Amino acid sequence: MAKIDEAALAEAYNRALKLEKAGDHDAAAAAYQKVLALDPEDHGGVAVRLASLGRGGTPQRAPEAYVTTLFDQHAEVFDKVLVEDLGYHVPLLLRQRLLDLGLGPFDRLLDLGCGTGLTGGALEDMADDVTGVDLAENMVEIAHEKGLYDTLYVAEAVDYLEDNDDEPFDLIAATDVLPYLGDLTPLCRAAAANCRPGALFAFSSETLPDNVMQGRAFMVGPFQRFAHASTYVEQQLAAAGFALLEAGDIIVRYEQGQPIAGHLYLARFTGPDAA
Repeated sequence: MAKIDEAALAEAYNRALKLEKAGDHDAAAAAYQKVLALDPEDHGGVAVRLASLGRGGTPQRAPEAYVTTLFDQHAEVFDKVLVEDLGYHVPLLLRQRLLDLGLGPFDRLLDLGCGTGLTGGALEDMADDVTGVDLAENMVEIAHEKGLYDTLYVAEAVDYLEDNDDEPFDLIAATDVLPYLGDLTPLCRAAAANCRPGALFAFSSETLPDNVMQGRAFMVGPFQRFAHASTYVEQQLAAAGFALLEAGDIIVRYEQGQPIAGHLYLARFTGPDAA
């Protein structure tokens, strides 16, 4: 891969951001295309920014280089920003639902997109063996320092699931993973392949009003994160052999002081013939 001209890239990206913030979305879109020409791997997330502006097609997922860079850069302040500043409490909401429904304890827990260990910390005492997976090495290092996981991997979630040769799990959690994925077919199928019979798949998603979604299965919202239609999520679960237990309305987080609506899904793996 050719070496990136970091100075030129920074200049191009800052120019595009300035145009976007000024409301000149057409000029911003053209400027972002120049950013992509300098950085084809898309460390800055141009693909999702263009989709958010309505100036590009909806990608199947956020660029891997973008997600890795984003979380590696914010690893040291991640817990404070997410929990204190953005009001993110999905791991605790998941814990409470599991307890309320009398689900658990679990033998093997897989925490996809584990980050610094917020979900691992919330569920650690509910599982005998806890595995964490995250793209961002800096996040995984912090999770390791907390001592919450028996095993940790630096890997993309679906890649890990597709390559995993270890024993299957009886709880797979994926909190705050779907906002970086559009197409959920690979995730649901790969999760199913790593489930014991009767295992639980628990995850959160973000959504947008029907008049914004306009019948789309998924789209990139105003904060460069994917939103999913609940009907689409439920279809993907059923196709992969999961029976939906519940899909509760939640506030996923806050952005600019406004609540971001979403769902917390709990599904049980009943086998590939469930659909």
